[in-house]
Amino acid sequence: MKAVRYHKTGGTDVLEYCTLPDPTPAALDVVVQVGACALNRLDIVQRAGYYQMPGFSYPHIPGMDVAGTIVAIGHEVTTLAIGDRVVIDPSLAGVSAGSSFAGRGDLFGELGVIGATENGGYAELCLAPASHVYLMPDDMGFDHAAEFPTCWLTASHALFEVGGLAEGETVLIHAAGSGVSVAGIQLAKRAGATVLATAGTDAKCERALAIGADHVLNNRTGDVAGWARGSTAGVGVNMVFDHVGTALFGPSLFALGIKGRMVVCGNSSGDTATIPSLGYLFHSGISIIGSDPYRPEEFAKVWKTYCEGGFPTLVDSEFGLADAGAAQHKMENNDVFGKIILRP
Repeated sequence: MKAVRYHKTGGTDVLEYCTLPDPTPAALDVVVQVGACALNRLDIVQRAGYYQMPGFSYPHIPGMDVAGTIVAIGHEVTTLAIGDRVVIDPSLAGVSAGSSFAGRGDLFGELGVIGATENGGYAELCLAPASHVYLMPDDMGFDHAAEFPTCWLTASHALFEVGGLAEGETVLIHAAGSGVSVAGIQLAKRAGATVLATAGTDAKCERALAIGADHVLNNRTGDVAGWARGSTAGVGVNMVFDHVGTALFGPSLFALGIKGRMVVCGNSSGDTATIPSLGYLFHSGISIIGSDPYRPEEFAKVWKTYCEGGFPTLVDSEFGLADAGAAQHKMENNDVFGKIILRP
């Protein structure tokens, strides 16, 4: 098969388009012919060496979000067939014995993730446990399915399982053009929340309004905390959904109202942050909560919502597999709204 992998950290020049042996399924595995693979920020962070997940090793084929067609199955697989169109749950928590991925599901240790610690979807073929693939609706395109796994599960888990976002509450979501924020805006709006969204350009703000945001702000030019309070009649938001980290941490804290909570699920702008006022934190009863990995049982539930929810396909751009470097370069430049898709 053709694949893109790398053997060391560096720029996009370390990505190697090469020919590798086809993967072979164990008893409870399947091999998926990749129809589409969506990029994630982790693809870049790990390649550049800013952060690498526990269990990461070289050489590595990235690509966590994969949809395609089953072309081979292990001899104990009974619930799937060659030709089935599927999406892959990349988290390897809860994998059955009999899969080559069994035993890699330590949620708070070396959690295995296809495309992050295991070989992923920057390839013509991708190996996956049979327990972690889900049938696609007949009328769904591979690009629409590939938008789903990492971003929608991350957003759903952080907003609802960890943050407890409820109908009638107000949530502030940064980086509105990113895949996880696109998912978060739509999920929060569907749940009956009021959504405040920020982005780095006016054009991205306008697109955030189109997918459900109630109020938007260019966070490069505006006063985030002041705007958030102005949009909530001075009381502040109930929740900040944050995966940006360093750049907007202080303004996010001051955007929160009494008993507000900041749910953190990423660090795309840096891994350190300063609490600007401990007094405001304790006097207002603010909570800062880390969003841990989603559980296996959450995937099917959120996938059903996605399949039945009528959510739009928000593909920013598509690249051939051999142009994976150009695709990552586009993401590095933050010139993105929605998902960048690789098509082998």
